[in-house]
Amino acid sequence: MWRRSIHERAPTRSGGAQLHERRLVQQPGHEGGVPVKVHDLKPAPGSARPRRRVGRGIAGKGGKTAGRGMKGQGARGSVPPGFEGGQTPLSLRIPKLKGFKNPFRVEYAVVNLDTLDTMEGDEITPDTLRARGLVHKQGLVKVLGRGQIGRAVQVKAHAISASAERAITAAGGSVEILPPPFGHGRPPAKGNALTNR
Repeated sequence: MWRRSIHERAPTRSGGAQLHERRLVQQPGHEGGVPVKVHDLKPAPGSARPRRRVGRGIAGKGGKTAGRGMKGQGARGSVPPGFEGGQTPLSLRIPKLKGFKNPFRVEYAVVNLDTLDTMEGDEITPDTLRARGLVHKQGLVKVLGRGQIGRAVQVKAHAISASAERAITAAGGSVEILPPPFGHGRPPAKGNALTNR
């Protein structure tokens, strides 16, 4: 690490002063220049102010009453931290942490294998399920593995469990995963403060 150059005035033979500039050069073995020691580190001017010592006599500022004024509750040490004069303090006004609601939760309309087995046709999609009223008219569709399916069907859904996929493929059918409408990232937040950002 490089340090700032130092300007010095050295006396000359004629008695005057000559300005010399001494620079710290990079030494071999130190790739960043001269290493800085801990005692060389100082805060920027004005960034760190010394603590104000009060109650050390009336000769200096902050003596006698130490900035607390004359008598009263505030001048004594009987006020606990967080006391707000009798009103409900902040620690009791704020709601307590009781879990949270995930703003990016992905919810699915669920349909099982025993329901697919009762449907007509060889291709089952979210539109055909909505047409028969088996799932909600909005949202994503997921196939779960409850029950059995005894025929080959082509299932298209947004998600499918591993057991349901094994049962469908074992019956001679196929499975196709549909992409979600919000892409492959996380869904947009709704119902919380992130919506307004």
